[in-house]
Amino acid sequence: MAHDQDYHVLVWITRGQGRVLLDGIRRGIGAHNALFVPAGSLFAMDMGRQSIGHVVLVPAATDLRLPEIPRHLRIREVQAQSELTSLIEAGLREDQGTRPLREDALEGHATLMSVWLRRQMLDLAHAPERPNAAQRLSARFCALVSQRYRSGAPMADYAKALEVTPTHLTRAVKSATGKTAAGLLSERVLHDARLLLAETSHPAKQIAAFLGFGSAAYFTRFMQQHTGQSPSSLRSKAERVP
Repeated sequence: MAHDQDYHVLVWITRGQGRVLLDGIRRGIGAHNALFVPAGSLFAMDMGRQSIGHVVLVPAATDLRLPEIPRHLRIREVQAQSELTSLIEAGLREDQGTRPLREDALEGHATLMSVWLRRQMLDLAHAPERPNAAQRLSARFCALVSQRYRSGAPMADYAKALEVTPTHLTRAVKSATGKTAAGLLSERVLHDARLLLAETSHPAKQIAAFLGFGSAAYFTRFMQQHTGQSPSSLRSKAERVP
C-alpha cells in the first residue's frame, strides 16, 4: 500500500523478488537490490513470500550525508553485496546489545552504510535511466500526495497544481505505476486511517477531520468501500491482535 515515512529507509534484499513503487515508477526488484527511500517519499513494496532482507531506519533529522531522492540499485559485485550485509548485521548486533556507548556505535555503523550507498551511486553502472514524461509527472504527483493527502482536496486540484488535466494526470500515473492517480491517493489516505485506528484511541470523527474528510459518515463509507469494514470494526480487529 502506498505510503511514506517520517524517517529515511534503506532496504537490502538478499533473497526473493517482487515489485516496488518508488519515485513515481513501478518496477521489479530482486535479490541484491538496495532501495533508499528518503523521509516523506511515497513508496510501496510487494514481495514474494520467500523473500528475505534487511530494513534500516534512519531518523530524518540525522546529520548523515544521504541522497535527497529515492534510489534503486542492483548490486552485482559480490564484494559490495557482502560489505553491506556485514555492515547491517554489525549494526543489528549493536542495537540488540547493552554495551556502553551503544548510540555512538550505531551512529558509526549508519555512517558507514551511508558511505557504502553513496559509493555505489557514484558508480556509472548504477546511473538511473532517464525517466520519460509520464514517469516525471508521476513522480511529481507522488511527491504532492505525500504533502497534501490530508487536505481532502479532489483530484482536480492535484492536476491543477501540476498544470495538467485530470485525464492526462490519470493516464500518466497509470502508465508509470499501473495504478490510477486516484487509487494512489486513496491508498495513502487508507494507510494513515488504518494506522490511526489501530494505534490511537482518537474517535473516528476526529480521525476523519484530520484526514480531510467532510464528515465522519463520508469517512465510514470510504473505509467500508476499500476494506469492507467500518472504522469501529477495524479498530476492534486491531485490538485483538497480540
